[in-house]
Amino acid sequence: MNIKITGTGSYIPAIVEKNENFYNHEFLNSDGSSINAPNEVIVKKFKAITGIDERRYTKNHLNTSDIASFAAEKAIEKAKVDREELDYIIVAHNYGDVRHGSNQSDTVPSIASRVKHLLRIKNPKCVGYDLLFGCPGWVEGVIQANAFIKAGLAKKCLVIGAETLSRVIDPHDRDSMIYSDGAGAVIIEATNDEGGIITHDTATFALDEAHFIYFGETNNQEITDNCRYIKMYGRKIYEFALTNVPLAMKSCLDESGVDISEVKKILIHQANEKMDEAIVKRFYELYNLEMPEGIMPMTIGKLGNSSVATVPTLYDMILNDSLENQEIKKGDVIIFASVGAGMNINAIVYKQ
Repeated sequence: MNIKITGTGSYIPAIVEKNENFYNHEFLNSDGSSINAPNEVIVKKFKAITGIDERRYTKNHLNTSDIASFAAEKAIEKAKVDREELDYIIVAHNYGDVRHGSNQSDTVPSIASRVKHLLRIKNPKCVGYDLLFGCPGWVEGVIQANAFIKAGLAKKCLVIGAETLSRVIDPHDRDSMIYSDGAGAVIIEATNDEGGIITHDTATFALDEAHFIYFGETNNQEITDNCRYIKMYGRKIYEFALTNVPLAMKSCLDESGVDISEVKKILIHQANEKMDEAIVKRFYELYNLEMPEGIMPMTIGKLGNSSVATVPTLYDMILNDSLENQEIKKGDVIIFASVGAGMNINAIVYKQ
């Protein structure tokens, strides 16, 4: 028995938010002081570091649970499974349903229960729960589904990563330009086919790193409404990720017994183009090798950082020939990897 992804689906929101749309923002430093540069220069530097030209935002009437269900429907259809036979629905997110125009996160009932409701699944033995694990949430959901199936507690699982970060960003913070919305989903089941999940690795660094990404007040100190927004210490995250993510990937690959020459693609969380490139380069340096051309597909330039949704949407797009000059063929070995709030790191070695 092998445990494989048998169907994928994604939802890319319709609203395109281009970099030039931020020219009229009032960006401020974290202490509320003015930034000594025009917005055109700020945006240009942002593009050079992150690689982001544009990002996607969800339409006002849709929430995280809605777009999660859209991706799920596609994955169910692709896998050709009966939704009533699903044993688990695992939904990775970070902020729940944040309705347009509201600053309150709504997580009761859980997003997974809402998705199950939207999918019209009647079977009470189909258990839905939410997974809050920062950006690595979807990868961790796959790891958990794998464990359920291995233990004989499940046969088919639906794992979703969905987020609407556009509703929790501070318009006065330059980092707001990084974040976006999206959803990706997969069906995971036990099959007799070759391949599947070979090894996985997860770690949480919380002694000094727990609050590298956090919820904080706006940079505009004239606003006193106590609303909180997603915030991060970018330099600390960069240094942390560059040190620890390549080691986690190497540990996972070494345990798998797969030679690094057999790895065809590395699907890494789309956090920041320069950071992701540095991580993968460092990973290959651990083997005294140069990073192969085309090994690391990227979507962040057009889709931004949608947290838990970046890896599953990237995977789905490649399988559906929606990413130029990228393909994953049957038998290819790929690595899923992610880093994010917690600080959490995980990786999976997978054979298509």
